[in-house]
Amino acid sequence: MQQKENKMGIMPVRKLLINMSVPIMISMLIQALYNVVDSIFVARINENALTAVSLAFPIQNLMIAIAVGTGVGINALLSRNLGSQKFKEANKIAENGIFLAFFSYAIFLILGLFFAKSYFSNQTNDAQIIQYGTSYLTIISTASIGLFMQITFERLLQSTGRTFYTMVTQGTGAIVNIILDPILIFGLFGFPKMGVAGAAVATVTGQSIAAIMAIYFNIKLNKEITLNLKKFKPQFSIIKKIYSVGIPSILMISLTSITTYGINNILIKFSSTATAVFGVYYKLQSFVFMPVFGLNNGMVPIIAYNYGARHKERLVETIKLSVVYAIGIMSIGLMILQIFPTQLLSLFNASEEMMIIGLPALRIISLGYIFAGFSIVSSSVYQAFGKGFLSLIGEVIRQLVILLPVVYILSLLGDVNIIWWGYPIAEILALTFNIIFLRFIYKKIIDPMEDKNTFL
Repeated sequence: MQQKENKMGIMPVRKLLINMSVPIMISMLIQALYNVVDSIFVARINENALTAVSLAFPIQNLMIAIAVGTGVGINALLSRNLGSQKFKEANKIAENGIFLAFFSYAIFLILGLFFAKSYFSNQTNDAQIIQYGTSYLTIISTASIGLFMQITFERLLQSTGRTFYTMVTQGTGAIVNIILDPILIFGLFGFPKMGVAGAAVATVTGQSIAAIMAIYFNIKLNKEITLNLKKFKPQFSIIKKIYSVGIPSILMISLTSITTYGINNILIKFSSTATAVFGVYYKLQSFVFMPVFGLNNGMVPIIAYNYGARHKERLVETIKLSVVYAIGIMSIGLMILQIFPTQLLSLFNASEEMMIIGLPALRIISLGYIFAGFSIVSSSVYQAFGKGFLSLIGEVIRQLVILLPVVYILSLLGDVNIIWWGYPIAEILALTFNIIFLRFIYKKIIDPMEDKNTFL
């Protein structure tokens, strides 16, 4: 029996985009909050602790890259099959996606057990930073099963339009993390004083609780997907399809790990304070970027569903509205970082040296935000159409071809404050490429489509 088409094919686009995106945006803002709170409490230990967490960021980002990138592949394929009423295929995609989450976790379990200390030793000779960083990264990696399960099962919910429940899972995980941070870091209420390791334990605990909730919501409420893992066997044809969309996204997000690792190594030659500033910036910028990523997470299944259902006008309207909303969000972020950088840095117990380096850093880097808003949305549009390689090409150009070399060249001038100009330069040039790529998508895929039905 043919199932009733869900809201992604019939609800007015503006209302649908808000309905799909706002819960994810809220949950991602909460996630950004607990990432910032994490560093605020760690900074109260000392600046070396903050530097250690900053140096660990590339590995954390790599874990997120693999989880989110695989989730993008699952999300796009699942939504497209649901839009085409292929429910059996959708179930198989979901089951293979869960298998890939377990496989990804196994990789980081090995990394955390055997390579955490050498990772820090290759970046600094400071024994305290190495000690802090090793304990933090070991816990984050070996207990990352919660992260992979949480993101995977949240993507299953998003694929069927149940974004409210992802807000609940992410919000709960974040609140648990925020509550546990000061308790475990400073040893409150009879708990042992764990320092930097306590921040890591708080993080993985929050992720694990969120994962359990996401699994429960899928089993009890997500009726469009039926999981039968008892008889499951990996199907490499499906895994190949998931990764054909997901690998470009994984590589694209992973580029941030490569770039951050490279820039950390450039900055630490100036001072550990410069590296700490860079880490603080990445925590703060998540407040701006996370809502845009949430907008994208709501946008991708809408585009994928309506592409499968051949609703051309809905596709175009979704893309246009997403660009407008993203630029608006980034503009607000730009104003906040220009007007309140002193107050923002003060949250992290900033020393005088940290203020001297951090104030120009926040103001200069944020100059590229408006250009970044367009590029972020464009990148997700490519992925929704199964053209993730365009996202990858754009990010390779922005980060490896432009940003990292420009930052290195600017560092040779001997002034750490000049380094930050690499970011707005990279965003402006990336904008040019994304305009070209988006026109390609429109001419090759969207324009030739015959609109099966128009629901406005």
